[in-house]
Amino acid sequence: MRAHRLVLWDIDHTLVDYTGLGIGWYGAALAAATGAEFRTHPDFGGRTERAITADVLRMHGIEPDEETIQRMWRELIAAVERARASLPVQGRALDGAAAALADFAGRDGVVQSLITGNLPEISRHKLAALGLEEHLDLEIGGYGSLSPRRSDLVPHAVKAAEAKHGIEFSAESVVILGDTPHDIEAALDYGAVAIGVATGRFSAEQLTDSGAHRVLPDLADLSAVRAAVLGEP
Repeated sequence: MRAHRLVLWDIDHTLVDYTGLGIGWYGAALAAATGAEFRTHPDFGGRTERAITADVLRMHGIEPDEETIQRMWRELIAAVERARASLPVQGRALDGAAAALADFAGRDGVVQSLITGNLPEISRHKLAALGLEEHLDLEIGGYGSLSPRRSDLVPHAVKAAEAKHGIEFSAESVVILGDTPHDIEAALDYGAVAIGVATGRFSAEQLTDSGAHRVLPDLADLSAVRAAVLGEP
């Protein structure tokens, strides 16, 4: 198979909605990892776990050295694993997400993975709880453990996809879908196609102003999603 599109999806508020759960998980992780009481938190939207964890620690007067960050992540993963049974009822797949993933999985020439601020383990739990992991190659994604800068995740994912599939992806054959300006910026920094999905807290106008090549109101219209990703009129 000759892949001509590498489609990289954001998770939260693009494919799924687990609003409010992350704060609770971070509170549990901070207490378990450091003994500190969770009092405040930074903006989570579109940011990587490495950036968020460092900010959480600093806000509680704790130096974000690598050992402490790794301890936080172990506890964060443990908190999500404890919640696995309730994830299917506490979260939801966004309209059209399952259909879009299945449609592209059935197309020759399309490889699908992730560009997400989440850790790999948490990404899998969030998607699997809602039956969305089947059509994504989770081995080649760009995850939030890699860098505080979302833009750094894209070349990592592309190189991993090229190595696994034996194909060289040009920048314009890489398509990134996400709901925040951070997603758009990461795509543009790489020279990829940036598709905004206005299912988070940012409006279609804000995503357009961020430089998105196309903006979708949601994923419910499969023909519109298909046209945006495949570059059709």
